[in-house]
Amino acid sequence: MPHKEALNQLKQYVEQLVIGQEHLVQRLLVALLADGHILVEGAPGLAKTRAVKTLGAGMEADFHRIQFTPDLLPADLTGSDVYRPETGDFKFQRGPVFHNLLLADEINRAPAKVQSALLEAMGEGQVTIGANSYDLPPLFMVMATQNPIEQEGTYPLPEAQLDRFLFHVEVDYPSKEASQKILHLVRKEALGDPDVIPASPRVSQDTVFSARREIMLLHMAPSVEQFIIELVEATRNPGNYSQNLAHWIRWGASPRGAIAIERGARALAWLNGRDFVTPEDVQNIAPDALRHRLLLNYEAEAEGVNTNDCIRELLRLVPSP
Repeated sequence: MPHKEALNQLKQYVEQLVIGQEHLVQRLLVALLADGHILVEGAPGLAKTRAVKTLGAGMEADFHRIQFTPDLLPADLTGSDVYRPETGDFKFQRGPVFHNLLLADEINRAPAKVQSALLEAMGEGQVTIGANSYDLPPLFMVMATQNPIEQEGTYPLPEAQLDRFLFHVEVDYPSKEASQKILHLVRKEALGDPDVIPASPRVSQDTVFSARREIMLLHMAPSVEQFIIELVEATRNPGNYSQNLAHWIRWGASPRGAIAIERGARALAWLNGRDFVTPEDVQNIAPDALRHRLLLNYEAEAEGVNTNDCIRELLRLVPSP
């Protein structure tokens, strides 16, 4: 299929310029195809910004990066009404949220008022200023980053906003082999080597929209669909599966959790060249779709248990078809 070939070219293009972060690149493509937003958490210098910037360069889409800081205002993100003296009225000046790909860098460094300005944009695809609402572009994707190390001067994201993200991806350090390739790539870029930058595939937005339609038509067996429902239900009633989970999990995943797993599994199957979804696709996607949707009790914190531990236990206990 031409759509699949174009998206695979985009994936290869990003992987050539973002070395050692195959999982992040794959999840970016899956989120794009599943029409969702992605929250990426990792230490500085792990190519989080470079990944989404490269994704934008490989598409016919405009990219904008905004650095979240404590003094940022909601209008700096959404735009505002500007008074025009020559006409005596107000004209809406669009903010950076009106780009196709928006990188919200270090999103947890801005206060809640600014973070909440993204809620409507991410959930409804529009921005309301005063009495007027303005539609965002049909292709709109937010990639937010946050640093898990330095917490001083940060504002934890509210649960309502976390739930708007399709995935919460954790980024780790690259391997030794990948680190060596990174050194070579950076050195060639510094020398201006023309061969180091591959030709951009320039994937059109229409191609992305067509691929999304194909993905939604993929076959999903009722047993696989039921597996997704059981996984999400297990987060809400963990006592039915394990007393440990019942002590650890205070609040389970919302219906958006099931939607995220279903759409993500479909997109992953499509990228892997299949016209049907397998239980393995669901198991692959589930950690990133559920990680930010589980709230844990103080017992879990006291025992050193995190959401990744809970999800591993859920995947072990919920029978796969």
